[in-house]
Amino acid sequence: MGMTRWVSRLIYANAVVFLITYYAIRGIPTYFALIPAVVLTRPWTIVTYMFLHAGWMHLIFNMLGLFFFGPRLEQRLGEKHFLGLYFASGITGGLLSILNAFINPVVSSFIPIVGASGAIFGIFLAFAMYWPREQIYIWGVLPVQARVLVGVMTALSLFGGFGAMQGGVAHFAHLGGFVGGYFYIKWTEHNSPAKKFKRKLEAPARSPGGEKSDLKRWESIRRDEMHPVNRDELDRVIEKISTSGIGSLTPDERAFLDRFAQR
Repeated sequence: MGMTRWVSRLIYANAVVFLITYYAIRGIPTYFALIPAVVLTRPWTIVTYMFLHAGWMHLIFNMLGLFFFGPRLEQRLGEKHFLGLYFASGITGGLLSILNAFINPVVSSFIPIVGASGAIFGIFLAFAMYWPREQIYIWGVLPVQARVLVGVMTALSLFGGFGAMQGGVAHFAHLGGFVGGYFYIKWTEHNSPAKKFKRKLEAPARSPGGEKSDLKRWESIRRDEMHPVNRDELDRVIEKISTSGIGSLTPDERAFLDRFAQR
C-alpha cells in the first residue's frame, strides 16, 4: 500500500524538525519540549513535543511505525479522523506523562519529554482494533498477530512505567497513546453515520406530541375490527402500559400499536 497524504506530511514534518534541531540548532529547544513542571506556562508544548526527537533511532522507529501502519488506517478512517487519532493519542500520551511526573517520586518533573511515540502507539492500537489477527513480522522474520503485539507492548510499558523513565523512555507516553487511541476510535465509531442510523432505526417511534399524543392515537384503535390474534396482542400491550408505563414498550410493540392506530 502506498503512502497516503497525511502519513507523508507527518513523516516530512517530523523529519524536517529533527534535521533543524539536530544539525542547525544542535539540540532540542526546551521551549518546545514537554516539561511537566512548566507545562502550564507553555501549554503549546503538549503538541510541539510530538515533533521533537532525541536521536536518529528515536525518529526512525516512530516514522517506520507511521509508515507501515498509518496508510491503511488513514484509508479506513479518512483524513480528518486519522489526524484526530494521531493528535488525540499524542496529547493523551503527554498528559499521562505529566501525571506520572507529579505522582511518581522517582521521576523528575523537570525532565523534558519528546517524541511522537504516544501518537504512534495510538496508531498501533487502532490498527490492532480493526485488524486484530493481522500478521506483523518482527524484524521481518517473526510473525505476531497485531493484538498480541499490542498486548506485549502494553505489558512492557506498564513494567517500565511504574518506576522511572528507564533508559530515557517515556513509558507513560506510550500508555497514554494507547488510552487516547482506544477512546478516540470508540468515539468515532459511536458517532459514525452508520451507528447514528442504526440508533435511529432502533429508537422507539415518537410523535411530535410525545407520550400523551401516542396514547391518544393508540386509544383510537378499533379493537372490534381487528383479527383475534391481533386483538389478543393489543390487550397484552395495553395491559403492559397500564402496569409498567409507556416507557416499558419495546420498539416492536410501539410499531404494532402505530400500525393499527388512526393517524
